[in-house]
Amino acid sequence: MKKAILVVDDDPSVTASLALLLKQAGYGSECAAGPGEALERLERGDVALVIQDMNFSRKTTGEEGMALLADIKRSRPELPVILMTAWGSIALAVEGIKAGAADFITKPWTNQQIVQAVETALGLAAARVARLHRAASREELDSLYDFGNVVGRDPKLLRLLEVVGRVGATDASVLITGESGTGKELIAEAVHRNSKRKNGPFVKVNLGGISSTLFESEMFGHVKGAFTDARQDRRGRFDVAHGGTIFLDEIGDLDPSSQVKLLRVLQDRTYEPLGSSVPKTVDVRIISATNRNLAELVERGDFREDLLYRLNLIAVHVPPLRERPGDIPLLAAHFLEATGQVYRRNLQMSGRALKGFEAMSWPGNVRQLKHLIERAVLMTTGDSLDIEDFTLPLGMEAREGPQDSLPAAGAMTLDEIERNMILKCVERYGGNLSKVAEALGLSRPALYRRLEKHGIQA
Repeated sequence: MKKAILVVDDDPSVTASLALLLKQAGYGSECAAGPGEALERLERGDVALVIQDMNFSRKTTGEEGMALLADIKRSRPELPVILMTAWGSIALAVEGIKAGAADFITKPWTNQQIVQAVETALGLAAARVARLHRAASREELDSLYDFGNVVGRDPKLLRLLEVVGRVGATDASVLITGESGTGKELIAEAVHRNSKRKNGPFVKVNLGGISSTLFESEMFGHVKGAFTDARQDRRGRFDVAHGGTIFLDEIGDLDPSSQVKLLRVLQDRTYEPLGSSVPKTVDVRIISATNRNLAELVERGDFREDLLYRLNLIAVHVPPLRERPGDIPLLAAHFLEATGQVYRRNLQMSGRALKGFEAMSWPGNVRQLKHLIERAVLMTTGDSLDIEDFTLPLGMEAREGPQDSLPAAGAMTLDEIERNMILKCVERYGGNLSKVAEALGLSRPALYRRLEKHGIQA
């Protein structure tokens, strides 16, 4: 038997059914009918996790549940607590997350939801305890986890990789933040490769390239005849990712109506293909990424707070390249070797060139370094790359204009500024959308979305 789990609910049928489910999953459990009994039981100190309701009387405000949560966190701050709530009180559950709860489950639940939430909460609690030891070296991390595609030894990167390795074994949803070009997709792949789902599919979805009208069809699929052009059934991305991991890139670009539909799937793990009334259950791990500040979007009302808390059970930040200058020589050597293999060239890089790299600000981060080296390899004829060999490739990159080139305050809206900048880049690069997207710091799908938004034909 694993460690005991305390179930707190005033409904005997709920505590009995949860106790049976937990026993079948290999967990010992005890039950308490209310806060007083629960706190008395916790004084013994051998409880590993609490599953508690939000109401223990005729009141439906959730005050009793929040008070119990506060008491638990005062006496046992490290103890994970999972809240049980009705769908209509999701806002209350979000308040509980802010107050320290590990997760929340809506009623009615599925057995899979309960077991998965328990395993994830216990796994994360164990990972937090393990992180209290000294920082691991790159060699130690590589002996424990699979980080083969991630290059670097900077302390910030190592701390990130240690978190990734420890939470990888759980099913916790992960939110990856960081500037464009820092390698958020590589970190998402690392989470998947170090999880129990590593042999399952890893499905990447760029939400910035999916319009709101296509969201349901793309993510949930459709049945034949669901709309005019639906000539056959189509599997959605969630169906393709079943049993594995789905990576939702550019999550900050998701429109409000699509946010509601995504939240339902993350909460209930069920969805209905477009045109069908038969619900489908999905078993996936959610990893999302963004270069935007979601907390600010929540404050502005552009992003749902309850969705944010569903996505960032674990949040990791990928540091920009300028904050890990010691990794630049390692990354440069890695990209030079990879590019040399593609073009069958054996090139070396001078120390002067590496010194110059370390002094650069790298606004495009690792992606910019990779592209710069690829351009230099294509343009040089020698066997060694010196600082002069990067002069022309650097000149090809988009440069920031002078600060006073911005229009006067109030002269243009943000949409007008965005449209004019896109038009300027389209003209500058002769309609080459790959270069336009790179200059603007966008993916091609995100650029297509903005072209459609502004009615620009390129």
